Amino acid sequence: MPKMTLEEWAAEQFKTPPTLNTLRTWARTGRISPAPVKHGSRYYVEQSACYKEPAPAERIPLGSSLISRIARARHGSQAA
Repeated sequence: MPKMTLEEWAAEQFKTPPTLNTLRTWARTGRISPAPVKHGSRYYVEQSACYKEPAPAERIPLGSSLISRIARARHGSQAA
């Protein structure tokens, strides 16, 4: 299957395509599937590729931050 540049792909996929910097960020972070191929300074992507939303970030439970753990280790369980 022939490949196309990110700009061409975005023009077909979106009514208002994202900027080239955004497209490059998506390519680097794996948000386009199948992954684009980089040749020189340009990315090439399959025509059938699609954008996939990143998984939501895992939330850190209250009181389990590094600072809280250090404070508890220093001052016992009374520290928050």
